[in-house]
Amino acid sequence: MSNALRPSACPGLLRIVQALDGGICRIKLNGGSITADQADAVADAAERFAGGVIEATNRANLQIRGIGSEQGALIDGLMAAGLGPSTAAGDDVRNLMLSPSAGIDRQMLFDTRPLAEQILVMLQSHERFHDLSAKFAVQLDGGEGLAMLEHPHDLWLSATERDGELVFAFGLAGCPVDSPAGAVPLEQGHALVVGVLELFLDMARPEQTRMRHLLAECSLDGFLARLAERVLLMPIKGWQRKVSPSVLHIGVHPQSEAERVYIGAVPPLGRLNPAMLRGVAQLARDQGDGSLRFTPWQSLLLPGVHGDDASQVIHSLEQLGLRCSADDALAHLIACTGSTGCSKGLADTKGDARQLAALLQHQGQTQNVHLSGCSRSCAAAHIAPITLLAVSPGHYDLYFRDAAQPGFGALHACNLTIEAVAALLDARSRSPLDA
Repeated sequence: MSNALRPSACPGLLRIVQALDGGICRIKLNGGSITADQADAVADAAERFAGGVIEATNRANLQIRGIGSEQGALIDGLMAAGLGPSTAAGDDVRNLMLSPSAGIDRQMLFDTRPLAEQILVMLQSHERFHDLSAKFAVQLDGGEGLAMLEHPHDLWLSATERDGELVFAFGLAGCPVDSPAGAVPLEQGHALVVGVLELFLDMARPEQTRMRHLLAECSLDGFLARLAERVLLMPIKGWQRKVSPSVLHIGVHPQSEAERVYIGAVPPLGRLNPAMLRGVAQLARDQGDGSLRFTPWQSLLLPGVHGDDASQVIHSLEQLGLRCSADDALAHLIACTGSTGCSKGLADTKGDARQLAALLQHQGQTQNVHLSGCSRSCAAAHIAPITLLAVSPGHYDLYFRDAAQPGFGALHACNLTIEAVAALLDARSRSPLDA
């Protein structure tokens, strides 16, 4: 394997990026899925060569934080477990998001996993695609009930029915809840991905690293006209992706296979320690199908559990420190690393989030809140309903999501303490105007 790695601020498996709390290694998981043995390998690496902090990311990957001087040994162990790319230059471009319940979801129209594997092999083996930005990303949606539909992607494909046949609606620089740019027959899905990526590389200047940069200069119609020379495009009018409840990643939910369920569990604020990850891996062996699936909500699924065993498995997960109830306030909060691990963080977001969760729980509130230590919004690729942007230790500006406003939305109040935030959110939830 070539060791040539391009410069980038994004961590990868082969590129350890330094932070205040040590090195960060990002492990990209195929479709968010990992075997129990691979989970053990991650736990071992975090314990032996780092500070023991493992993070679930908002792209359904894993990160190890606090890596010391033995970077080579950590990388070798993870590569040996099958968690690395097939080529060194291919690590950056393995940015393909699936539903966490791909292949097992009762609402799915199409099992995306075989096509996803085909795309991932293509991204790593075709040298030209290694020129894509480490942030350039594709989403493959099979129509599942459990799907992150708000993360922007450079290209998204969503299975849907058209005139009694399955097709892929697709869009550029957006999300599956947007209006599609067009559609292709299901068997043309791979050709569409290849065509869009090749055309992007043909047209984009080096500084235009994302699809949105190119479309700011080149019209969508112009791009599609050139794409139609490579792939059979079909119009698709009036299509709208169906959206399911956002709590399908928490608790017990039936799978397509009779008598089998998956159980969604949330590591508090997306963080696991080695003992937690090993414990969940053992549950996957003993009670599930031997795998774990991480989610864009910084949580995990334990699939393949027999319905009769679900309550016992939930008890075991909670004993390990994971949250399995949608009524748990902490299960709805996300927070970046904050000032304890990042030089740009203006507040201890993780500690403040725990304090806010305790106050909200006392009030009987569960609210989807994102705490960000700076304006980069590393913990959330989408705009949360409520965002707290740190301005100093323990103090935040409060935003409410507003589709008519850019960024985090509408600024509601400035320089609030966590106690003031909790009181304001409680009063707002009780107001008849916001009911």
